[in-house]
Amino acid sequence: MVLSLVAVVLALTVGGLVVASAVVASHRARLAADLGSLAGASALQDGASVARACNLVGQVTRANGAALQSCSIRGADVDVRVEVDAALWPASATARARAGPAR
Repeated sequence: MVLSLVAVVLALTVGGLVVASAVVASHRARLAADLGSLAGASALQDGASVARACNLVGQVTRANGAALQSCSIRGADVDVRVEVDAALWPASATARARAGPAR
């Protein structure tokens, strides 16, 4: 009886850790995408070229633990897609963010 209770508690703990890993990866991906898009939009506003802005986006996303999937710029809007590996979850977390001047 005690052994089965310990097994259930252990299974629930492991399950909680797996789900928490996915949640943390999702938050990291969203944060990296947001910060990357803001950095790119700010660089464009300061007069940087499209290539320089996307290079900066890549630097910011890598600094936040994400891999840059795409950086596209249309006008003054920067659209960023990133991916973060989850430690215990089988799939990576992805996020997208867009930043630009207010309309």
